[in-house]
Formats: sequence, C-alpha cells, structure tokens
Amino acid sequence: MLFERIRTHNADQVALREGDDSVTYGDLSDLIDARCLELADVDVLGIALDNGIDWLVWDLAALSAGIVCVPIPPFFTRDQINHTIVTAGITHMLTANGMAETGQSRSPDIPDGTAKITFTSGTTGTPKGVCLPASAMITVASSIHAMLGDDFAGTHACVLPLAVLLENVAGVYTGLLAGGTITLTLLGQFGPQYQGLHEILKDTRATSVILVPEILRALMMLVIRKGPLPDLKFIAVGGSRVDPALIAKARHIGLPVYEGYGLSECASVVSMNVPGKDKPVTTGTLLPHVKAEISNDEIIIENPGFLGYVGEAAPAFLATGDLGQIDDDGFVCVTGRRKNVLITSFGRNISPEWPEAAILAQPGIYQAMVFGDGEPELSALIVPTGPTADVSAAVAAANAGLPDYAHIKHTRIVAPFTVENGCLTGTGRPRREAIIAKLYTSPLSVPEKTMNFYDRLVAETAEARASLYHVPQLVDGLQGRISRSTYVAYLTEAYHHVKHTVPFLMAMGSRLPDEKRWLHKAIIEYLEEEEGHEEWILNDIEAAGGNREAARHAIPNLETQVMVAYNYDYISRKNPVGFLGMVFMLESTSTQIASQGADAVMTGLDLPKSAFSYLFSHGTLDLEHMKFFEKTVNQVTDPADQAAIIEVAQNTFRLFANLFAAIPHEGQRKNVA
Repeated sequence: MLFERIRTHNADQVALREGDDSVTYGDLSDLIDARCLELADVDVLGIALDNGIDWLVWDLAALSAGIVCVPIPPFFTRDQINHTIVTAGITHMLTANGMAETGQSRSPDIPDGTAKITFTSGTTGTPKGVCLPASAMITVASSIHAMLGDDFAGTHACVLPLAVLLENVAGVYTGLLAGGTITLTLLGQFGPQYQGLHEILKDTRATSVILVPEILRALMMLVIRKGPLPDLKFIAVGGSRVDPALIAKARHIGLPVYEGYGLSECASVVSMNVPGKDKPVTTGTLLPHVKAEISNDEIIIENPGFLGYVGEAAPAFLATGDLGQIDDDGFVCVTGRRKNVLITSFGRNISPEWPEAAILAQPGIYQAMVFGDGEPELSALIVPTGPTADVSAAVAAANAGLPDYAHIKHTRIVAPFTVENGCLTGTGRPRREAIIAKLYTSPLSVPEKTMNFYDRLVAETAEARASLYHVPQLVDGLQGRISRSTYVAYLTEAYHHVKHTVPFLMAMGSRLPDEKRWLHKAIIEYLEEEEGHEEWILNDIEAAGGNREAARHAIPNLETQVMVAYNYDYISRKNPVGFLGMVFMLESTSTQIASQGADAVMTGLDLPKSAFSYLFSHGTLDLEHMKFFEKTVNQVTDPADQAAIIEVAQNTFRLFANLFAAIPHEGQRKNVA
C-alpha cells in the first residue's frame, strides 16, 4: 500500500528534502527500485546512518525488497551495537563509509515475515529486538493518516532519530502515505540543547513534528524567546508521560500539542489525541485497528501483528506494563509503569512518573527523577533550570497536588541527565538504575554556593509556602476542579488586596529613613508595574460571568482584611523595609502557580482567555519581577531589615493561605470534579 501511494502521488511533488537536496515522488520510486537491486545479496541490513535522505531511501528499499532491516540508534554504545549485530545476525551494515559485510549470518531466531527489527535500549542497557512485519507498520501509518486526514499532510520535520519507530513509522511512513514532504536534518544541527530547533522548524516551514517531553520543553523556551511558529499545525508528543499542565502551557504560547501513547511491539502508536478529538489528561483514543482492555489496572493490547522478540515468540495479548484506564468515550489515560512501581515501607504502591510529572510541571525544574523503593518517604534527584531556581517552592507546589504518601520529602541537586552520560535513553526516558548509580551515590554534581540573602529568604519561608500550597481551594484550582463561583469569589478577594499594592508601596517609601532611600528606585519601578492591576481583576470577573461593580463594592472577607491591615501596621509601626516580604510572597506565588492555575481553570470551566488576564499576566510578568526582586533584596545588608523581610514573608504566606481557605468551595466541588 505504501509504495502504491508513493507511485500514485504527484510525481513532481517533493517527497524528501535535506538542506538544498530534494527528491520528488517520481524520483523516489526510481531510487527505491535502484537500491533494491543493490540489496540482492543482503539478508539482514543494518543502518547506522545519521538522519538524511540516504537513510530513508535504504530503509524503503529494504521494505520494498522484503529484506530484514535493523536501524541502529545513534545513541547506542559500541557494546550495544555489537550485541545488535550478533543477536540479529546483521549481514551487511550501512555506515557513512558505505555498505560493508559483517561476517555474520542471519539469526535463525528471527521470525518468518520480519521486515524490521527495532532494538529497544532496554532498562538494563541490553538491547532487545522487536520483530515487526511490514503490514504492522503500514497499518499504524494508515490508521494515523485516517485519524489526521490530508489536511495535515504538509511538511513533516524529523527531529527524533529515524531509527526510532515513532519517527520512522508515525512520522515518515504516515507523511508519505498522505503525500506530504519529509524534511530531514542531521541530528547534530539541532545542537546539544536543541538550540537550533526553532530556526530549523521556521526555515523548513514545518507543519508537523513529533517530540518527546524534553524536546517540547526546549521548544517552548525557544518560542518564548524567539517568537511563534505559525506554520505548525500538529505537534505529537509522547515517549514518556506528559503532565497536562505542560501541554496547556505549550498551547497557551501557540504550540498545537497533542499527546499520544505507543509501544515498539505495536509498531509505535497505540492511541493519540488529534484536533477535534482531544481530551486533556489522556493519550487520546485507540487507533482504529487497535483493540485493548484494562486488566488489574494494566493496559492489555490484543497483538496487532507483533511477531515476537528475537528468540522469543509473540504472545496473543501484550501486557504493556503500563497502568491506566480507558474511559467511556474510548480515551486512554496512562498513569504509570508497573515495573517502575515503588513500594514504600508503608506498603504504598507509587508509580514514580506520577510525582515526577508534578514536579516537572513547575517553573524552574528542568529534569527530575523520583525514587524511594522500600523507604518510608520519596526522594528526588532534581536538575534546576538555573542557579536561582526556587527548587523548594517547586517541590512544595508539586506536593500540594499529591496525597501525603506520594510527597517528595527529600531532594538533591544534580547535573543534567543526558544520553551521553548514560542517564537517558534515546527517546528521553530516564535510565533509573544508571542515574542512581552515577548521581546519587556520588558527591553532589553541582557545587553548593554561598547562601545570599535571597537564598536564605527562600529557605526560611519554605514551611510557610508549603502551608499555602496545601489549601484545598488552591490545590483544586491548580487541577481545574473549582466552580465558576469559586473563581469569581477568589478574584473578588484578590481585587480587595491588590488595590492596596500601590498604597502599600507609597506608604513604604514615605517611611524609609534617609539611609535607606536607595530603595526608592525599586519602589518606583514596582509602582509603575502594579498601577491599575485591580482593574484587570474586575475585567476578569465580568468575563467570567460575575458582576464587576458588586465585586468592587463588596466587603472583603475578614481574612483578606487582616492581611491588608497587618501590612499597613508593619509598615507604619515596625519596619517599612519588611514590606519586601509581602512582595516576595505575592510574586513568588505568581511565578509558581498563576499561569498553571489559569490554564487548568480555563480548561475546567470552559471560560474565555479574557477571564484570566490577571493570572496570565502575573505568571509571565512576575518571572521578570522576581529577577529584579532578587537583585534588590540581596542589597539589603542590615540584619534587622533582613529579619523584618523574613518575618513579613512567613506571616503573609500564612495569611494568604487563610485568605484562600475562607473562599466558599466545599459543596461546589462535587459539581466540578
């Protein structure tokens, strides 16, 4: 079917493009036929090439000629490559130097009908050969094409290695079936942290791309810095569990991200979300040809054509090892991995992907791995985005959405997990045993820095921040599980403390002694930034269906009045510099939860974006504010002033928690769960 479609597409349409080189559909058919002749004496073909036209033409030729093809992932070690050659009996290997015989004979353990053997990296590092017939791969590509339609058959950019089935089958074969253009880029051109990804996608005018979560995060940061990618219509993300908040944030900045789920044994994709049929917190509906059920919380798939592993017969049903559910609408939700399940010393079963996804959704966290099998509490190895990232606040925010037994109680800062240091698979999955061995049992990978006052402030307010992040109204808000009336009630209380921000700052400035007048510059900057924000809140109330004038004239809750009164009293009667503690509370809270909460509530309540101008703006603005605040507060050297800032911060975190807790919520929760 694939080759029939290639021959029937417009012969002048570009099928493959690599830099300035291109191959039309007409030329592609001829190239495949020519390469088939070169494969006449080949039994098992290994392809160890970089992403490019050459890789794909050889792969398609092997498929057309009925020759077993074994793609070699670029992240395999020499030992893994040798294991692959011997296990499959690769007779001929393609490298940048051309084709060479290996001296091996085809393994008798390869099942009849095998077209491709994809070797997984394996959790222990020993590759395992998954044997697939051509029919299984083409069926997957056809099912994806049927779900997406020709509207998305534009230009697909290959970012993942072609040796990965997700790119090879879901990306390339699907694109060729649809008559699209496949653009190919040498993997090294993306850069070590994918710095070149934005430029490549922009230059190629890619309309679709497949990513793993780590690369999605990199792309999100690039889009924020460099601008949108308007040509992109569809971004598939998979390979590991994706937090719904990450997808919501990606969509908020204009990236059309859709989560999917798959297995090598199923020729890559099993389920996927698509435009028009998309449900948050799921991996989409099953592909048309896939049959699956849930047994003992595990996803079981009826064998869709998998022939078995090299030397091991295929089962009639695939026990995926993935925990999950299939809802009444047919959407699949993957909750974790059975084989990665941690059993605490309290007998609690926990999939580490669950708290990992929660911590990875927080600002300032680049990578994380949770462990604690047999221990009373969970621990995490964390890679922050930078030296000023508030790791403790991120952990507290993550814990707020988790039950007590799944809380991360201990953390350690370590160096990044990479394929090169053996801590990641080629698709971005953590090699858990390797990470523990390399990073946990060794000295700290990131040297400790001398604690400045900002760091001390963060550390000494951790407990108070945690008290805020455990308030049910806030926890449920971050998960989109609040009613419209609760949201309007929150905005009303926010209005009645935000309207005091400018007067607070003016009061602080007027009471500063002469030797502290250097703070006036910072106060003026804050004044300019905060002016009029209370009107944003009233606009949001109106957009959410509330009454802006009723909110303006409402009597705030006692808890809100107390927080406001406490700060006026502290400024006038004790130490005006202490108000910086209130500033820290508000802005650090915004950077941690504002955008995440807005995304979740907007989705949960189906409200317009115009109802969240205050939260979205503060989630974005306060990231820059925090940098300025950190610089400012580190200039405060008077021990009395430092103590005042810490005192106010600790108290206002607790007072803000009381403000949230006083918002009517219980009883409404049933209607929005």
